[in-house]
Amino acid sequence: MGLAGMEVPIIGSDSVNWVELSVSPSSSTSTSTSTSPPFAPLTVEDYSSSCSIIQHHHDSPTYLIWRIHKTLPHSLELLQLSSSTNAGFPSVGLRFTFPDALSPFASVCVSQNQITLYVLTISGLAFLLKLTNNISTYNVSNSTFPPDHLFEFDIRRTHSNHGPITSVAATAGCLVAGFNDGSVCCFQLGTILDHTAPGFVHELRDDSGMGRLWGFMSRGRIVGPVQDLVIYEVHGKQFLFVLHSDGILRVWDSTSHSRIFSHSMSIPELAGATFKRLWVGQVENDSSIIPLAILYGETSEVSLEMIYVYGLHCSFGDRTILLLEPSVQNILLEEGGCIDVKLTSDKIWILKDNGLVFHNLLLTAVNVEEAQCYALQEEFVADQLFQSSEHSSDDLLWITHSIFSSGKDHIVPFVSSIFLRRLLCPGIHHNMSLRATLLDYNRHWSDSEFQSLTADGLKKEILSLIEHEGSTENPSVFYCWKNFCTRYYHNWCKNNAPCGLFVDSSSGAIGLIRKNSFSLFRCMEDIERLISGSSDEFGDLVSSGLDLFDDVLECEILLEVFRCVIRISQQLGKTASAIFYESRVSAPVISSEEILPCVSKILVTGYSSSAAVLHISDIGADIAWEKKMADHKNLRKFSIDMLVSLHALCKRADTWGIVLNVIENFLKFIVPRKIIHNLDAETPSSINAVTLVQATSQISQVMFETAMDILLFLTYLVNISGQIHMCHDDISRIQLEMVPMIEEIVSEWLIIHFFATTPSQPAAIEDFSLQLSSLQIDSNMGKRSWNEKLGKCHFTLAFILLLNMQSLPGGHTLLSSRCLPNPHDISNSIQDFTSWIIWGKSGEPSSFLSHSRELALILLRHGQYDAAKYLLTMVEAHLRKEKTSQSIQDSDSQWCILHHLLGCCFLAQAQYASHGMMKEKKVNEAVCCFFRASSGKGASQALQSLSHKAGFEHLNFTGCVSDAAWRLHYYQWAMQIFEQHNISEGAYQFALAALEQVDEALSPNGENSGGDPLSESTATTKGRLWANVFKFTLDLNHYYDAYCAIITNPDEESKYICLRRFIIVLYECGAMKILCGGQLPFIGLNDKVEQELARKAERSDILAKPNLYKLLYTFEMHRHNWRRAAGYMYLYSARLRSEATLKDYQNTALVLQERLNGLSAAINALHLVHPAYAWIDPLPEGNSLHNEHYPRKKARKVEEQAVCNDVQSQRWQSYIDIEKLENEFVLTSAEYFLSMANVKWTFTEIHNASTDLVDLLVQKSLYDMAFTVLLRFYKGSRLKRELERIFCAMSLKCCPNKVDSSCVRDDLRTHGLLLTSSKNEMAVHVSQDVCPATQQFKRNTQWETLELYLVKYRGFHAKLPVIVAETLLSMDPQIELPLWLVQMFKTLLAQHHSWQIILNLRLLFPC
Repeated sequence: MGLAGMEVPIIGSDSVNWVELSVSPSSSTSTSTSTSPPFAPLTVEDYSSSCSIIQHHHDSPTYLIWRIHKTLPHSLELLQLSSSTNAGFPSVGLRFTFPDALSPFASVCVSQNQITLYVLTISGLAFLLKLTNNISTYNVSNSTFPPDHLFEFDIRRTHSNHGPITSVAATAGCLVAGFNDGSVCCFQLGTILDHTAPGFVHELRDDSGMGRLWGFMSRGRIVGPVQDLVIYEVHGKQFLFVLHSDGILRVWDSTSHSRIFSHSMSIPELAGATFKRLWVGQVENDSSIIPLAILYGETSEVSLEMIYVYGLHCSFGDRTILLLEPSVQNILLEEGGCIDVKLTSDKIWILKDNGLVFHNLLLTAVNVEEAQCYALQEEFVADQLFQSSEHSSDDLLWITHSIFSSGKDHIVPFVSSIFLRRLLCPGIHHNMSLRATLLDYNRHWSDSEFQSLTADGLKKEILSLIEHEGSTENPSVFYCWKNFCTRYYHNWCKNNAPCGLFVDSSSGAIGLIRKNSFSLFRCMEDIERLISGSSDEFGDLVSSGLDLFDDVLECEILLEVFRCVIRISQQLGKTASAIFYESRVSAPVISSEEILPCVSKILVTGYSSSAAVLHISDIGADIAWEKKMADHKNLRKFSIDMLVSLHALCKRADTWGIVLNVIENFLKFIVPRKIIHNLDAETPSSINAVTLVQATSQISQVMFETAMDILLFLTYLVNISGQIHMCHDDISRIQLEMVPMIEEIVSEWLIIHFFATTPSQPAAIEDFSLQLSSLQIDSNMGKRSWNEKLGKCHFTLAFILLLNMQSLPGGHTLLSSRCLPNPHDISNSIQDFTSWIIWGKSGEPSSFLSHSRELALILLRHGQYDAAKYLLTMVEAHLRKEKTSQSIQDSDSQWCILHHLLGCCFLAQAQYASHGMMKEKKVNEAVCCFFRASSGKGASQALQSLSHKAGFEHLNFTGCVSDAAWRLHYYQWAMQIFEQHNISEGAYQFALAALEQVDEALSPNGENSGGDPLSESTATTKGRLWANVFKFTLDLNHYYDAYCAIITNPDEESKYICLRRFIIVLYECGAMKILCGGQLPFIGLNDKVEQELARKAERSDILAKPNLYKLLYTFEMHRHNWRRAAGYMYLYSARLRSEATLKDYQNTALVLQERLNGLSAAINALHLVHPAYAWIDPLPEGNSLHNEHYPRKKARKVEEQAVCNDVQSQRWQSYIDIEKLENEFVLTSAEYFLSMANVKWTFTEIHNASTDLVDLLVQKSLYDMAFTVLLRFYKGSRLKRELERIFCAMSLKCCPNKVDSSCVRDDLRTHGLLLTSSKNEMAVHVSQDVCPATQQFKRNTQWETLELYLVKYRGFHAKLPVIVAETLLSMDPQIELPLWLVQMFKTLLAQHHSWQIILNLRLLFPC
């Protein structure tokens, strides 16, 4: 049986979302049937299916497909399919749920722009559902079907006397039921609403002869149960064909309800056979023969099913006469059970478990033509997943280990990539099967979660599962993959089994309805028919379409060559091509050029010893030894057979040169055909496009593997050239001419297969329009649908190319057709599509390189950067093989375009790459590509010919200019592109490159004089470019390079703008120390730097870190400008004081500490200046302290508020020297210590210190600060008086009768440092109930403090000991003075013998 074609899965048909609609019958019928036994046939098979074709007035058919699954016996699925829509396969279908299990029957009809659906339950309840013409309007799931569109009839209630229903058929307005007693009834369900009205039911009877006299003989002679029913319209008349189980075939006129034909279909040769099914074929308008087919079951003598085809002649006149011809064709179903049969006017299609078989109907002939077969997808899936034979997956492991010498680290990712690529390949990937497989590994997802997974997401999930399995259960990751693929293939066959056929007679399309998907069929290519046959079944080449040779000998030589090629292919299996393909499309673990010699070596010497040793650890020593021996035996047999065949081949051809000539002529046949296209219309995205892409992937894989097998065959010939006596000239011819030719063919088919099978790259998350689409804010539904498809397994790169390709020419306009394509149309369209991919519109011999540019532009426009990069890289490698790099640059402008587009790809990849080595690598590659693009000969004209959609819209540069001018503008364009992608490193390099071209490009004496479209001077251009250099280096945190760009900038205005930006960025990044480290050469920019720092400091928050005033202080100190350094620190302190007053900072102590630090730094800086110049200039009139106290970006305080807070009093009208700074430092220190004691105080002038300040300091025991204030601001007698007051207060704190001031909380300013009556004090003391021990400790401390400060400051006032004694005695005349005080008096008496001191002592001590 010849192979005529293959199944082409419609991608996306496995991802239908079902809208659930429940059908609720009336209460009476539901009650009567809920507990009844079955009255109609059960769905004994897993599912049942059919298809109805609805032809609309605009000649665009709509296909309605229904399915009933055994696993869901209560539900019926309905899909509406149309090839004219742009949405492809429908993503939404209806699932009707009935209260009872369904019988395997449904009928879909169309009348008056309405769809009617007939359904029968096993309880005998018939339903009629009236649907709208577009079922997509039912978009609310889990709802109830509208009752006013639902009609029902309980056949069991009225016709139970006939026995169970055995068969059902329906047409618009009529439901026909056949019963077990052989009777047939017609119900006008949907036409007559009243079920009891006359004419609602018609029972078909034989009313001729004496039959009408006998009631029990009213149906004529007794016939067997009804086996099958078919309603068919012939030339405007509607007939009902009834097949009974006893072989009686009757035909009834549906209009008159009269029988017009009856015949026994029993065949003597099949005595005892059962009659299973009846099919009626289509009748042409000019024909009077109705094709019939009957399926006969097994007999005792024949164990296989048979299909007999008959011709029923019909003539129409006053009476309709039917005449049955004898069987003209009988078909033995040898293997596989019959699933479905379709009859057309000239063919019969038989769907079996193992394939689709068709025969030409020979109703007038005697000879039976050989059957043709269409291969189903099961075989292809098994082959791709290494399930076709027991050892196919093991061969992959052995060959991989033989090729890779680096060990497991590279083997595991490489093998995993092969399995993943094939699992997710369109046509193999099946949503439900993959989800069921993952469920076997306890991986659960909700429907929405699983549907949202992209191809990359699925890869990650599967890889994590395999890695987990490999680390827990099985040490070999390879066997985890093997088990996973075995499970997946089992689930694929289970969830995707074939269940029905449909044939569109108008277009010739043949479709396959599977359990959870849908397919079409295509014709086999000539090369496929040639390769699929065995060595004894090739036939002649002319019948296969290979009419390349006129000489019979050449045909025989080619056949022998193909026998050898197939033998090599069988020896290696599908693994060699899989490994080679993966090495070309994935990360370069190993070069594809290294794989071919390794595989060829395996053909000669077998697998490597390292692979055998590794295999022992996986399967055990004994099994590995048996495997090794079997492989060795197989290799010896292969080698001997090949040697015998090759010697015979050479002998037949006389020389190897003739053999090579035949092979070279054949290679022209497998090159993608060149077709001149005349494209003028948009290509719709439809089911036809989906079919074309999938069929292209199948053809391209076959062609790729064929070319690879021939390449291996030639390499094998070279390796064993000595054994087959091949001369050196032939070897050279193979290596220098034929191998490069085949490698080019391999690359072309590889590119086509890559486009057809590689999932598209999802849209970038950073795309704002995509975010709007995901939020459903964007109203562009088409773009939203497009973004949803990107990244999915079923939406490959070929769809993107196809949607940009215009309709195909001539009679092969498959994509613009409104009908589903027939097998020949699909084949023809594949040739057109592959020709467009490789050769473009013109089909010129060298146009592939130029057309690759167009393909890359399409991919770039749609964000497919990885695919565009792969395509261009392959083209570049091809160019390098043909010529040297220098010759390409000199002779071909395509080189410039290629590298320009490659640079765009790398740039886009770098933008979306994560930070790190990968991003840096992509940026460097993009930079290199753009530089190469600009350096080629004719780059200006070549690159300007690109479309603006390639990213070239920013370079409007025309005219005849010099190379330097061209490079200048190209580098500026590249700089802008990198800047737009926020990649400063690349932009920086092109800015420097552009600067190198400025002088030559803009020279007034050069050939480009006046050629600059921007009309800029050289200085302006350089200034702009240096400003860009500054910006990019600043973005890269290269501060030294950024400053060098500033000082190199010839444009003064631009230089100062950059300097200001430089200081702002340094401040924001916390890198201000670089200005003061001595690393930057401030050549002529010292004043500008200082000015910008001061400007920034004036506008910055005074407490911000880092503080710019401190930086200015450091900056000036580094320049030895002490006075300016002191001035900035004083300005810092002054701003702190003024803004603290206005802003009321919470942490006052911190602000005061900062003020003290600033004043201290200013004082220290002035001490470095010569005393004659140790002063600070007053604040300028424009300084912010004169007019505002906040940065200019903040709200200003009104001047009146500043006056209220005495801020205006701090306007300096004279120079500020060290003395004034020290005065302010002392007062600020006092304010700081008081704030630490929770006392709020501030000063208003720096020349005097009030006594209130001293009183507060003494009250808070801040004696050091109090004495410092006195000594700083008081002199002479005033100083002595204040010292006496302080020591009086200190002495009072030492009195035992004195209540601690902290307890009494008295105020020194109110009591003048003298307390009231001791009685009151004692009363207060008792009421406080203070611990005596604590008070005693405080008094001891006060005595020590008094002694310390009295010894320290009695030199300023000799009477201080006397003042202390007087104070103590005045408080308590009986007090016992401390010994140190008495000793101090003695010392004082010894040193001073004046009568005044003696008199004072006597007054104090009368005794």
